[in-house]
Amino acid sequence: MTSFIGVLVSCLTFLLVNVSDCYDVIYPSQFLAQSYAQRRNHANPSNGRLPTRTLNPAATDSQCRSRPLDLVFIIDSSRSVRPGEFEKVKVFLSDMVDTLDIGADATRVAVVNYASTVKIEFLLKDHLKKVSMKQAISIIGPLAAGTMTGLAIKKAMEEAFTEQSGARPKSQKIAKVAIIVTDGRPQDQVEEVSAAARASGIEIYAVGVDRADMRSLKLMASNPLEDHVFYVETYGVIEKLTSKFRETLCGRNTGIFNAILL
Repeated sequence: MTSFIGVLVSCLTFLLVNVSDCYDVIYPSQFLAQSYAQRRNHANPSNGRLPTRTLNPAATDSQCRSRPLDLVFIIDSSRSVRPGEFEKVKVFLSDMVDTLDIGADATRVAVVNYASTVKIEFLLKDHLKKVSMKQAISIIGPLAAGTMTGLAIKKAMEEAFTEQSGARPKSQKIAKVAIIVTDGRPQDQVEEVSAAARASGIEIYAVGVDRADMRSLKLMASNPLEDHVFYVETYGVIEKLTSKFRETLCGRNTGIFNAILL
């Protein structure tokens, strides 16, 4: 009887390990993160194709350098984001900084923190070295109540993406990118202000976590939506997006974070 149970456990263990490996490739949303395209294809698999992950050998090159960006993170720190979860967001930001080539002539980063109010934690001109930038990220605190996402986008457009704040002039043709991270439904309007931001030349990526409203994410993000809208089930896996962003930053010439997951 004991030997039979041992064999049964071994078989089940083999099956579970191999099934989880398959799911990690075919349905990464259950373990890591998924794009809007994955959610759509999973819900409507009419094209007969399973979503797959695109891996780029260039992404593993330690000498990889992304092209210069003016990058602004817009992070939700409303009451629904628990303290431990907010720390996960800060880890994600710090990991992203590590993947980028930071400097005056390379990528510049700013962080806009929001809840019912909006606070620019630091500007594009403030930190041009990774050490000081990561230190500034480490001391960011949550703002508590409210989810004024539209107001945060407006403030980023009008105050963070200006030459006075460290953004490069249009003549330099430096891509302007905003990455919004939120877990809730905006309590203000996001459609018009997002359209205005995109029209001004800002490329917007929307990352939804847990209870995030998919419709709002799509209203905020740039087109094509399948390349600009992402979803993670918990803050516990948000740092997994870092490697996916890095794969594209290192390995593609078109788009900033184009086709991170196909």
